[in-house]
Amino acid sequence: MKIHEYQAKELLARAGAKIPRGIVASSAAEAQQAFDQLGGGPVVIKAQVHAGGRGKGRFKDSGKDFGGVKFVTNRADAATVAEVMLRYPLVTAQTGEAGQKVSKLLIVEASAKIVREVYVGMVLDRAIGAPVLMACAEGGVEIEEVAAHSPEKILKTIVEPEFGLQPFQARRVAYDLGFTGEQAAQAEAIITALAKVYLEKDCSLAEINPLAVMDNGEVLAVDAKMTFDDNALFRHPDIAALRDEAEEDPAELRAGRSGLSYISLTGNIGCLVNGAGLAMSTMDIIKYHGGEPANFLDVGGGANKDQVTEAFRILLSDPRVKAVLVNIFGGIMQCDIIAGAILAAFKEVGFHVPLVVRLEGTNVELGRKMLAESGQNITTASGLTEAAKKVVAAAK
Repeated sequence: MKIHEYQAKELLARAGAKIPRGIVASSAAEAQQAFDQLGGGPVVIKAQVHAGGRGKGRFKDSGKDFGGVKFVTNRADAATVAEVMLRYPLVTAQTGEAGQKVSKLLIVEASAKIVREVYVGMVLDRAIGAPVLMACAEGGVEIEEVAAHSPEKILKTIVEPEFGLQPFQARRVAYDLGFTGEQAAQAEAIITALAKVYLEKDCSLAEINPLAVMDNGEVLAVDAKMTFDDNALFRHPDIAALRDEAEEDPAELRAGRSGLSYISLTGNIGCLVNGAGLAMSTMDIIKYHGGEPANFLDVGGGANKDQVTEAFRILLSDPRVKAVLVNIFGGIMQCDIIAGAILAAFKEVGFHVPLVVRLEGTNVELGRKMLAESGQNITTASGLTEAAKKVVAAAK
C-alpha cells in the first residue's frame, strides 16, 4: 500500500525528522488560504499522487508547461496553479499516458532555498535477507540515473531488524554524505527517523529524496515516499487508515475484496491461474509465443465458484482483453471442482471473447471431460505450450 508525500512526511516528523512547514489543500481557495498561513509566500505547490517524476510531468490537455511541482511567489498564482493541478490529470513516466487525477495538493513554505540535495532510503535486500539503508550524495530528480549508470555511488548499510539502525551507523552515513558539525547531527536525526518508521510500520520501501540542505543551514526531509507491506496492515490500523483508494486501480481493489491477487498489465490476454509461481510462468510463456498478458491473477489454491466468477467478471471488464487463458493445477483444489466452477461462471458471466482452459492435477480427466461435454465454446489444451499458442492465436 502506498501513501501520499504529506502522509509520509507526517510519519517522519513524529519519529523525529525535521520537515518543511506545509498545509494540505483540496481546492484553489484552500491553496490561497495556505499561501497566507505560510507567511504570504513564496511556496511550492506539490500535486499529491502515488507516482514518481511529478516535477518532470505535465498536466494533460491543460496547455500549461509546468508539472506536478510548481514554485509560486504570489497569491493569485497560487489559485491559478492549484486550479490547473486539480482539474487536469497529471502524466508522469509512472502514470502512463492517461495520467492520474489529483485530489490533494501540498503547499510547502519555500522561504529558504535548497543548496544541496542527497538521497536516503530503506528497502529489503532479498539477496541477504535484511533491510538495507541506501544513501547517495547525489540526490534529487536524477537519482534514478545515478542508480542506473553509477551504482557504485550508492552507499549501503545493513540494518539488523532486531536492533534497528544504531546511532554510530546513522552518524557514519551522515558523514559519508558530506555532512559535518551541526548539519551532521540534523542529518543523523532524519536518517534515524527514516529507519525507525521503516521497521516499526512494516514498510517495503521508505525514502527521502531529497534530504536537503537549505541556504539558512537547516537540513530537512523535503520529499518522502513510503510503501507498506499489505500483509502487515492488520498490525497497523493507523497506516491502513491512510489508504487512498482513489489512487488505486479499481479492478485491483475489487479483486482484493474477493480474496484474489490481481495486478493490471498492458496486454490483451487475460490470465486466471492458481498459484503465484504458475501465474508468472503463464505470463512468461504467453510472451514467449508472441502474446502480451493483460494481468496477473492468482485465485489461490482453494478457489470456489464465487471467486472464479468474480475473477472472470474482473477480466472481462477490461476492454483490452481479447482472449482469456485459464491455467489451473489441481492440488488442494481438484480439477473436477474447478471445472464445475468455470462452467458455472462461464454461464453466469457470459463470455464475449475466446476462452482457453488448461487443467492438470487431481481428477484432471474428469475435469477435462466436464469441459468437453459442456456444449460451451471453450477451447481446451493438455499442455501449457499448447494453451499459450492457442490463446495467442485467439487474441489475434
